[in-house]
Amino acid sequence: MVQHPIYRFVSDACVVQADPAWYNTPLFPSDILNAMNQLEQLKQFTTVVADTGDFQSIKAYTPRDATTNPSLILKAVKKPEYRPLLEQAVRDFPNLSTGDVIDRLLINFGVEILKIIPGRVSTEIDARLSFDTEANVAKGRELIALYEAAGISRERVLIKIASTWEGIRAAEILERDGIRCNMTLLFALPQAIACAEAGAQLISPFVGRIYDWYKKSTGLEYTGADDPGVQSVKRIYNYYRRFGYQTEVMGASFRNTSQILELAGCDLLTIAPDLLQQLADTDAPVERKLGAATGVTVDKVSIDEKTFRFMMNEDAMATEKLAEGIRAFCADSGKLKQMIAGMR
Repeated sequence: MVQHPIYRFVSDACVVQADPAWYNTPLFPSDILNAMNQLEQLKQFTTVVADTGDFQSIKAYTPRDATTNPSLILKAVKKPEYRPLLEQAVRDFPNLSTGDVIDRLLINFGVEILKIIPGRVSTEIDARLSFDTEANVAKGRELIALYEAAGISRERVLIKIASTWEGIRAAEILERDGIRCNMTLLFALPQAIACAEAGAQLISPFVGRIYDWYKKSTGLEYTGADDPGVQSVKRIYNYYRRFGYQTEVMGASFRNTSQILELAGCDLLTIAPDLLQQLADTDAPVERKLGAATGVTVDKVSIDEKTFRFMMNEDAMATEKLAEGIRAFCADSGKLKQMIAGMR
């Protein structure tokens, strides 16, 4: 295929991306980026992921990947158009526990999403297993087996696991099995370092929840580069680049487009439909904020279990948000179980 001097063609994903070598050249920003809306511009620097279980939203914004969690699936099945997926899972598996039916529901959603996107879907392990390495490993293998039985290769699935010490150890084992993991509920650098050292495929630092904690704690409003959630992701991104870790960084849990735009250039950003629409409705210039970590001075940290637990204990925000996130996902899983029990 003949390559355009500015664009390169990515045939396996059937998309066109701007060649990074042409960013910040006289040819690129003025006559190309300015003709795009902010979502289109962002896609030149970052892989955009849809943070939703809503198929129509995924179709509308053409992301490469998609992420789901119990809260998003609960929200989706409350809509009439997605109720049949829940009904199918309940009908097809009358003898399974409600927890196992939820797993089938997650697979049903994942399979349908993968018919729309060219890349990967993230499917989350029950948050009740967050402190059980063996149970996480067993559940991860089970979910991948269900996907493969449905004709989906494991390369198109990321298993989401909470970034507890036990969850990270589970990811280390699963990655050796060729099961790729998305480490979720990540709020601090020690979690990110431990995930990278375990060989996790991807981490999801929660920008918005970090912002929420600091806003509540200080009473201050944070914007742009001053946002603590943005600063956390930049710190992790630069640490990975400085020490050559291959784990992908995917910013998540955004509260506004300012947070997203401050992380343009991050490996991936998973974005809710309402914020995707706001980006699509705006044509203001988008500037790449993250790239090679040149000139970044940072000391390498060695993380063992004792160091991990102590560093987490010293970080009130990370400790509180991790616990809160696990509780919230457990609560929404509980609501799904109640819906299933009521249908039997």
